[in-house]
Amino acid sequence: MTDPVVLQAVPLGTQWVTVDPFLFCVHHLDHYPVANEHMGPVASLSARDIGMDFSGADGWSMYHGSVVPGFPRHPHRGFETVTFVRQGVIDHSDSLGATARFGRGDVQWLTAGGGVVHCEMFPLLDQHGANPCELFQIWLNLPADDKMVDAYFTMLWAEDIPRLVTTDDEGRTVEVTVIAGELEGIRPLPAPPNSWASRPDAELAIWHVVLEPFAQWRLPPVAGRDTVRTFYVFEGSVTIAEQDLEASTGARLRSDEPVGVTAGPYGAEALVLQGRPIGEPVAQYGPFVMNDQAGVEQAFTDYQRTGFGGWPWPTDDPVHPRETERFARHADGHVEERPMGARA
Repeated sequence: MTDPVVLQAVPLGTQWVTVDPFLFCVHHLDHYPVANEHMGPVASLSARDIGMDFSGADGWSMYHGSVVPGFPRHPHRGFETVTFVRQGVIDHSDSLGATARFGRGDVQWLTAGGGVVHCEMFPLLDQHGANPCELFQIWLNLPADDKMVDAYFTMLWAEDIPRLVTTDDEGRTVEVTVIAGELEGIRPLPAPPNSWASRPDAELAIWHVVLEPFAQWRLPPVAGRDTVRTFYVFEGSVTIAEQDLEASTGARLRSDEPVGVTAGPYGAEALVLQGRPIGEPVAQYGPFVMNDQAGVEQAFTDYQRTGFGGWPWPTDDPVHPRETERFARHADGHVEERPMGARA
């Protein structure tokens, strides 16, 4: 009897269950209406719990925003956030002095390390049509030795992120965006220096996979026996080892041998998260991820005492002017500028 290929399948919600070294992945999809003059929604907010609106009423939420949707100033310590945008734009500002606007296909990678404060706002730019916003935010743990490293801000622009494009025997296309983790000779952009992803033996991968209808693709095997691979189907459907996986399904796969994937009649989109477990205790409370409760309590104490470097912005929820293109100003002052119409 051969070992199963699909080791476990679970339904997905807004917050996906992940496996060490990942903490979780949040999939935000908001169908925002026309924008007002303040880059918020043209809609009454009176029935919403402003400052804590996760209702999804009318297909969208304000989250912690009061005018513009999003997440105003808040702290983190002990892990990393990897934010991958599929629709809309995000305005970022942080306690390092870095700020950015990024959009479809872009990835922001933030190492919180010993402490950072940032905000993530979702400005609505279109005053004549809908403003859909969709993103994945992946929380990636840091090992104990790196939990207190200096915070680090990285932008990976859509037009720079490498992609693997292949066709099967019938000419059907599979395209994989290689955010992290080498794939069939395609090397990703460098991960932050203290990330678990920067260690080759961690075999960490983040791949966005798009399969045409009935396209076939083969996931290559990994080297490490304990490396864990999870395949999250969020659109369409696939078949793996004769098991059908519909949209909103996550499947932990055998990783020590090649695994064939076949898209369903409407194609599929999936996110692959893979990595060797860190294998250390995790104590998480709110925005802090440490190895024990004492570490979490120390994080709260340090934040109250130091503010993790303070907040250099005039408001808790800064956004850039409507006409601003994609850009990033890093903590050292250097600026990257990109047009809004990037490859996606």
